[in-house]
Amino acid sequence: MRSPDRAWLLRKELHELTASRAFWLLLLATGALVAHAFSDSLEVYAQASGAGGGAAALAQGLNPLDGIIVPTLGAYDLVATLLLPFVVIRLFAIEKQTGALPIVLQLPGRFSDVIVAKAIALLIGWMAAGMAGALAIVVWRAGGGHVHAAELWTVALGHLLRGFLTIGIGAAAAAISASAASAAILALAFTIGTWAVDYIAAGRGGVFARFAEYTPEAALRVFERGELRAGTVTVLLLLGFAGLVAATIWMREGVAVPRRARAALIALLVLGIAAAGADQWRWSHDTSEDRRNSFAAGDERVLRAIRQPLTVTAYLAAEDPRLADLERGVLAKLRRTMPDVRVVYAASERSEIFAAPGNHYGEVWYELGGRREMLRSTTEPIVLEVIYKLAGVPAPAASDAPAYPGYPLATTVPGAGLPFFAAWFIIVCVAWWLIRRPRSRRPAAS
Repeated sequence: MRSPDRAWLLRKELHELTASRAFWLLLLATGALVAHAFSDSLEVYAQASGAGGGAAALAQGLNPLDGIIVPTLGAYDLVATLLLPFVVIRLFAIEKQTGALPIVLQLPGRFSDVIVAKAIALLIGWMAAGMAGALAIVVWRAGGGHVHAAELWTVALGHLLRGFLTIGIGAAAAAISASAASAAILALAFTIGTWAVDYIAAGRGGVFARFAEYTPEAALRVFERGELRAGTVTVLLLLGFAGLVAATIWMREGVAVPRRARAALIALLVLGIAAAGADQWRWSHDTSEDRRNSFAAGDERVLRAIRQPLTVTAYLAAEDPRLADLERGVLAKLRRTMPDVRVVYAASERSEIFAAPGNHYGEVWYELGGRREMLRSTTEPIVLEVIYKLAGVPAPAASDAPAYPGYPLATTVPGAGLPFFAAWFIIVCVAWWLIRRPRSRRPAAS
């Protein structure tokens, strides 16, 4: 299909999107949720800063990423889970509902161009909804708040990919289901299924924990920590693309069902293998201003120079808070710093916590270069000391890098949520009027 035809398709899908009342309701609901989240987080942050006259918290603990950006933009996770699927399903199911799908299938060019146009239109709509979050950040900056650009863009990318994944899921649900209502139930079932995986992983660990790393909520938490992880980005892209591919194949109603099922199965198998390979892509970048995902610069230089594989065997159950501390404080940093780190979870069942003494529960073994040592502590300095000892390398000198200063808020903006939502409501209504207003036509020449 030629470029002008693709542009026409995109304009058509954008017209279908903006003609939907569901899309405008999504924008209004997004503004309300963002306004509520921003107002609450701003109030708490101002109180912690002592802006209202109270006692101020320790300055280093006042981080705009955790205090403002993550909770404010966190409203988009709720929108993507409960509201966006209905807009996606409507756009992908409209030809089936109106009986126009056979005509669309006969258009010149590839049917995949139609699916791509729908996906691009929805991504544009999702970014339009994202302007509510951008407006909140502008208000935050205007009130004297601090923003670290790399952190903000990392979290924004996470929510963009979260929206793309929802688009893929909604597209597949709309293609498979006979009606929009059935598609909505199917999309909701997928969401509940990811929650179930998270719940099981929290109690069982093991293979469930591996799958749970790429549920929408778990993947989003990677970006919210200020970490740009190549494997997570690629897997989310592949999962969203898999939904679009499934929709492209299944909506060709002129093709026999067994043939469509076989093609969809092969495509999903190939994309699944690609996602499994992307999971092994270990490159990541710490965009957080306080370097929460990284060791000190001197420690990183020494750890990167250790070429032998490090094996960590943890006798801790999945729900044990010590394992969570070990994961967040040490293991996640080791994986992104050392060339070869292997983690074995030797006690993944709840019953291990109450097992008889002598079964090694609570021990964490570190093995490097044929030598092993056991620790019960999950504290970063102690773990690093053991790793240096096993590797036979001296510990680096203490870092003299300046500590994270923290950013207390000097003033507060009382009731910021109401003016914010009022401004967003006016913006949405004006945009609706400009797009939906009848256009005057020139009189035909006599």
